[in-house]
Amino acid sequence: MKYKGMDVISLRDLDRDFLDFLLKKTKEVKEGKWQNSCKGMIVASLFFEPSTRTKLSFDTAIAMTGASMIGFSSAATSSTAKGESLSDTIKTIDQYANIIVMRHSIEGAARRAAEVANAPVINAGDGANQHPTQTFLDLFTIYELKGGIENLKIGLMGDLRFGRTIHSLAMALSYYNVELYLISPSILQLPSYYIDYLDSKKIKYHITEDFTQIGKELDVLYCTRIQRERFADPVEYEKVAGSYEISTKNIDSLSKDTIILHPLPRVNEIHSSIDTDPRAKYFYQAKNGVYTRAALLGIIAGNIN
Repeated sequence: MKYKGMDVISLRDLDRDFLDFLLKKTKEVKEGKWQNSCKGMIVASLFFEPSTRTKLSFDTAIAMTGASMIGFSSAATSSTAKGESLSDTIKTIDQYANIIVMRHSIEGAARRAAEVANAPVINAGDGANQHPTQTFLDLFTIYELKGGIENLKIGLMGDLRFGRTIHSLAMALSYYNVELYLISPSILQLPSYYIDYLDSKKIKYHITEDFTQIGKELDVLYCTRIQRERFADPVEYEKVAGSYEISTKNIDSLSKDTIILHPLPRVNEIHSSIDTDPRAKYFYQAKNGVYTRAALLGIIAGNIN
């Protein structure tokens, strides 16, 4: 009951105790416990921005918990298309739902929703800012496949500047004793705010542009795509598009025990020939999103404890 009714907006608001509790309960949900933890409740699924995995895994998790769902999958089908403010949209939906799940293209939108709603709000991604529930399933996948998170060497590769999954994951990993390798083109390096945050947490990290030089060191290589939609200037995007690709040509630069993760969708960061490699765990990772989000919904409902 400790976390009943809490908003989940940013990793800044959470702590190690919560993350450990969520990992434990996700494991129990995956084992078949805590079914119908939200039975009789209504969850609003508000996706103002396109989504496949996050939207559908939340939909599946909502069904798994026994809740009913309302909502939309495009801003064009909401009254914001008529000029209604986000605050008024949220205040209205707050009259209908017990929990609100929201994705939006504007950074800070989830925080604003939480300020005006009485129902707890779960951030399903806000612009290039945060994506906490993706981080939860990332952490759980690492925890499950590596038997824990402590003392791991983890590479974060690709778009570290705009990648909200990277931002959330870097903050979450700072609660554990890990060593990070930040792998990106120079113009897509992790923003200074997050570097300062890692420094404040005394997390050891290395900045590099070539994963093949340090691949044997890694327990986990977490890849992200270069996000065309986050670039204001198409010329800047073209400069870095396709900067990295894991393929049969360089896969041997990784350890035989390195697991390869990706939040998906991928473009050309991981060649499809790698999908059958036993180190490739990104589709398995996507499946874990259902269990993680089902556990989170039940915890917020106050019925998983």
